[in-house]
Amino acid sequence: MQIKEEVRIVGFDDAPFEKNKKGFIPIVGVVYRGGKIFDGMLFTKVKVDGNDATEKIAEIVNSSRHKKQLKVIMLDGITVGGFNLIDLKELNKKTGLAIIAINRKLPDIKRVRAALKNFENFKERWKIVKNAGKIRKVKIKNKFIYYQAKGIKNEDAEEIIRISCTRGLIPEPLRVAHLIASALIRGESHGKA
Repeated sequence: MQIKEEVRIVGFDDAPFEKNKKGFIPIVGVVYRGGKIFDGMLFTKVKVDGNDATEKIAEIVNSSRHKKQLKVIMLDGITVGGFNLIDLKELNKKTGLAIIAINRKLPDIKRVRAALKNFENFKERWKIVKNAGKIRKVKIKNKFIYYQAKGIKNEDAEEIIRISCTRGLIPEPLRVAHLIASALIRGESHGKA
């Protein structure tokens, strides 16, 4: 992949929600050129602790007017709305775009597995976690962040992460998606992506 400074990225994050509360949670997608220019926004909802996140994100991306220019989907981890897991492999297949899931901290896979055992479809959910692949780290501003990627070489994923980290340790499309998603629920932006 030839990577340009203004590579088109859509970053998705979910809105904050109350634990043990059922229903649907907003998911905000922010379209950026690299980490510099905000180009647009996407919006959908997924079921809290459901299993519709992969499909809903694929649908909103594929129906977007931005789709032709997009090269990468960035995610804030592989879960939204509690334990509604995003299948990176399936999302790559459904959209044809590179997928990069970012984590500020190294995920505790043992705790994730233990939590997933509370679901009837544990095996299906655990397969999605395994499909995400190896967790890798990349150095940004003398600190490490962690990522998993599908449909892209690791060195290209790391270059895109660096290009898009213009304001801090988290890529700008994810940082802004987080701010917008939190404002939808709380009335103003809050917290770190």
